[in-house]
Amino acid sequence: MKKRITQRILLAAILTLIIGMLPAHSLYAATAREIDVSVDVALEKFLKDVKGSKEYLDAAKGVLVIPRVVEAGLIAGGQYGEGALRIQGKTAEYYSIAAGSFGLQAGAQEKNIIVIFMDEESLKKFRSGDGWQAGVDGTVVVVNQGMEGSLDTTKMNQPIVGFVVGQRGLMAGATVEGAKFTKLKR
Repeated sequence: MKKRITQRILLAAILTLIIGMLPAHSLYAATAREIDVSVDVALEKFLKDVKGSKEYLDAAKGVLVIPRVVEAGLIAGGQYGEGALRIQGKTAEYYSIAAGSFGLQAGAQEKNIIVIFMDEESLKKFRSGDGWQAGVDGTVVVVNQGMEGSLDTTKMNQPIVGFVVGQRGLMAGATVEGAKFTKLKR
């Protein structure tokens, strides 16, 4: 009982911290059109800034783009963002990402998360669930850029590949593990 109350207090503290650090544009639910525009911008930046990204996008069965994910923390932290799943270049569905964490952390940042489904099976499993949690329902291999901004193509054989790009702010760590993706009605 005490553990559940502590968890609720922690969640409330995380949400309060995140809301206090959000830019004004993030305080309301985005429309489908706003999400699509943000996704287009994030994909353009990904293609421009990350050498080799076109090969991943061309081979993808589906691409989930969550632009402007806000992450903040001071011991307890969390992240939230809204985006779209694109199949053959067209928006199929809208999703949100949410995660909470506890540990040694401090700071705030905004980032773009791009999750690429390399096979039909992983894409189908992602779309069929009510909510999908990275690391539980599927493993997302986060690809790190090399010193020259190119991709480690040795991870190309993974069914789900993730990228964290366009980070602004100060917060260590780039991960999507433990994040929950939930389908939005737009």
